[in-house]
Amino acid sequence: MITLETIFNYFETIPSEHRSLILIGGLAFFWILESGIPLFKFKYKKWKHAVPNIFFTLTTVIINFGLASLLFMTSEWVEAHQFGIINWIPGLSLWLKVLLGVLLLDFFGAYLAHYVEHKVKPLWMVHLVHHTDHNVDTTTANRHHPIESVIRFAFTLAGVFIVGTPIAIVFLYQSLSLVATQFSHANIKLPAKVDELMSYVIVSPNMHKVHHHYMLPYTDSNYGNIFAIWDRIFGTYMKLEPTKIVYGVDTFPDEAANGKIGELLKQPFHKYRKPTTVSPSE
Repeated sequence: MITLETIFNYFETIPSEHRSLILIGGLAFFWILESGIPLFKFKYKKWKHAVPNIFFTLTTVIINFGLASLLFMTSEWVEAHQFGIINWIPGLSLWLKVLLGVLLLDFFGAYLAHYVEHKVKPLWMVHLVHHTDHNVDTTTANRHHPIESVIRFAFTLAGVFIVGTPIAIVFLYQSLSLVATQFSHANIKLPAKVDELMSYVIVSPNMHKVHHHYMLPYTDSNYGNIFAIWDRIFGTYMKLEPTKIVYGVDTFPDEAANGKIGELLKQPFHKYRKPTTVSPSE
């Protein structure tokens, strides 16, 4: 029988090849699913579109692997010193410790990092690489400039320190986060009611697609990754009919350039361009 203790122990020593399998397996699963139930019928060469996105996925993996020792050291320190939120709450069961740990890491490592990237101009220019995909699908999930990968890692590391999470919860969170972002970016069409009900708990595909609309204020909404609770608590949740969504960013409209690795690597160093804001009713 699989228990929470079994799962906890597994993620405490999860082999790197298993983590790679989660990445590749999730990507392959949603890639196939997109072919069967697409939200949009893109007129693109799927493999050609995937090339820059997979390149940035690999750079993200390399950076996270290279910095992983910092996660180990931080998680070992907080556990040894019983430091952090989940260690300061007396009488927490393992279930509650895991749930609260993953929930709070999702806030610090995903929601807060994402929110800050949209509000600080230099960070927005780095984050642009993720938003300048004109055909959002599951390969878009980890389309992050290497600089952004470092920024996101820093927020996750801070989250581990503040929350006080052992490495098992860190790796569980990262695995769930990976699958969640592949799912929310996937070009799949779920029944509208199912998607809406799902969006009260986790970030659903339709909910996140609003974030990839090419104009404000929609671009500055729905920052969540795993849990939808943060957008609802902090008032950053917005709705938009999928048929009205246009992918990309209005300040960088060149689709050909936005599909080239070299151009994307240079994108953060362009001069900041003020985006257009439309009425939410439009």
